[in-house]
Amino acid sequence: MATAILVILDGLGVGGAPDAAEYGDAGSDTLANMASRVGGLHVPNLRALGLGNLHRIQGVDPVTAPAAAYGRLEEVSAGKDSTTGHWELMGLVTSIPFPTYPDGFPPGVIDEFTRLTGYGVLGNKAASGTDIIRDLGDEHLRTGKLIVYTSADSVFQIAAHDQVCDLDELYRVCEIAREMLVPPHQVSRVIARPFTGSQGSYERTAYRHDYALDPPEGMLLTSLQDHGVRVLSIGKIYDLYAGVGIDETFPSKNNVEGMEQLVRLTGDIKEQDTLVLLNLVDFDMLWGHRNDPEGMKKGLEEFDVWLGPFLEGLAKGTLLLLTADHGNDPTTVSTDHSREHVPLLAYLAGESDGQDIGTRLGFMDVAATLADFFGSPPPLKGSSFLPDIRKGYSS
Repeated sequence: MATAILVILDGLGVGGAPDAAEYGDAGSDTLANMASRVGGLHVPNLRALGLGNLHRIQGVDPVTAPAAAYGRLEEVSAGKDSTTGHWELMGLVTSIPFPTYPDGFPPGVIDEFTRLTGYGVLGNKAASGTDIIRDLGDEHLRTGKLIVYTSADSVFQIAAHDQVCDLDELYRVCEIAREMLVPPHQVSRVIARPFTGSQGSYERTAYRHDYALDPPEGMLLTSLQDHGVRVLSIGKIYDLYAGVGIDETFPSKNNVEGMEQLVRLTGDIKEQDTLVLLNLVDFDMLWGHRNDPEGMKKGLEEFDVWLGPFLEGLAKGTLLLLTADHGNDPTTVSTDHSREHVPLLAYLAGESDGQDIGTRLGFMDVAATLADFFGSPPPLKGSSFLPDIRKGYSS
């Protein structure tokens, strides 16, 4: 029985990609800039794995003998959104970027949304989710019109107060929008953004739901299933793959719940090859998008405290991969994702030592490595770094 775990530290980039300037992200470096702003990090478990060996981060010095293979991944897909990053991690390269709408959606899109759903629209602009419900929440409650907005990512977001739309109604409206948004307006995700509260104190609830496009054929997850591997997901992973290739999903509202779910699931794995996918969304949603380096520091240090006992409890031969899907530098003026390299720490419990596996061209190498680990057919693109993880190990 083989077990692999992929943990995506959402938004934790490690320095601009070669084409960062083309995306308006020159100078972005999520982990290093955040650490410098807050006076350094204390993450001894990540340091022991080799985090300081793969990137210069204040407070995270390199170690002589890292416990994990370490390196960086360079995205080759066109885009810097969550869907593009997650798809590439599973072997799919997106050559044409999903459409974005910095000036809001065209009138024809909004008119069709109103015709199909029966709701008028407020907003229709690129905005912070917390800002737009603060600014338009009162009018939304008074008129019953839905708040529609976007960001630098390819998203059609619909915010509604629970007194205007209950969850079932909001989700119904989002499903209509998902079916409506076809090329050339086929955004990567429609997102339900429920909120509650009263004037001056509106708050988003934990019942966000993403409606992603179905991924194209060739994704690793379906190949693993065909090979007899059980695929489990925690958090927003299921939404980003539209459920394709996932046998069972376990929701989590935040990082803490996600980590608790992972401990529980890995303790229950018996008799079947299993891949567990976890996205820790708070790094991106709470701290990156809100330009909160102190919050990101606290969250990463809390993850590190959790990581120590988790590593000790892994059965020999379990493969743990830690990486990210894009950057989200909380120290820049932008509140959106950044085009960055992402970290890669690859730990094979009891069977690996600290190899420098360099900068890998393409997130697809993660998919190729998982295929190699489970003995399933490799994705069309990507190279396995599993032999590098095992290099130098002797039983």
